[in-house]
Amino acid sequence: MEPIQKQTAQKWLDELAGKPVYIHLETTNGAYASHVNESFFSAGAYIRNAQVSYEHGKIVGDGPYRIGLKMKIGWIYAEGLTHFEKDEFDRLLFAGHGYDGKLAVALELSMTPFE
Repeated sequence: MEPIQKQTAQKWLDELAGKPVYIHLETTNGAYASHVNESFFSAGAYIRNAQVSYEHGKIVGDGPYRIGLKMKIGWIYAEGLTHFEKDEFDRLLFAGHGYDGKLAVALELSMTPFE
């Protein structure tokens, strides 16, 4: 993955607008760290292979970035995104890495389900 290039990311989001896509969205603040420190409050969210169609997608910020996907009756968004790539399966992969380099958020879009 490479650091997000905002114009390229926006172009890729535009290409998928209006199409049924599968989404993977995951956040974590270190859910596995609670076994080391019982006072650590861990939280996260995870959704995989939900099929959505968004009217338009928008990337905003100066880095880390936020991506919002506007749907007919609501929004999906992820913030804290720092890196991206389009893989060999033409999937759009975004990741947000914290200052320690660990993954904090992932947003992935695909025309086919994720395995």
